[in-house]
Amino acid sequence: MTSGQKTSDGGAIDYDALIRTALVGVVRGLLADTAKRGLLGNHHFYLAFSTTHPGVTMPGYLRALHPKDMTIVLQNQFWDLEVEDGLFSVKLSFNGKREKLVIPFDALVGFLDPSVQFALQFREVVDGKARPRAVTGAKTADAEPAADGGNNVIALDIFRKQ
Repeated sequence: MTSGQKTSDGGAIDYDALIRTALVGVVRGLLADTAKRGLLGNHHFYLAFSTTHPGVTMPGYLRALHPKDMTIVLQNQFWDLEVEDGLFSVKLSFNGKREKLVIPFDALVGFLDPSVQFALQFREVVDGKARPRAVTGAKTADAEPAADGGNNVIALDIFRKQ
């Protein structure tokens, strides 16, 4: 039986939604643990999300720089990470100024912990249904410029299997 196929009683099982819920639960649990205990060892997280998703709250200048997708990094400098059932919020430094972002879990399109090469790619939830999205060419906004003068910009292609 494929996702959404009718069952013998006339109903349908939405396997895509069940799997997404389970995987988002992994991310939610990791973020909740990080909020309580901080990051463990070399772990750090890249979280890619749709900036157009309802409920995403971020400064206008960041939305203008990232009109579709944005990736944030929780590594060395983040503050006030709070996790609720449907969303998380965090303060990050952009150009030396702390800014609060509020991100519903339904807006997530990717998660990566490069310290252990663990990655998840999600379908964004729109109107209660998981929908495939092509995420190409999106840029990463990191907390501070890199020590080498670079801008810590990465493509989301790292979330795709080669």
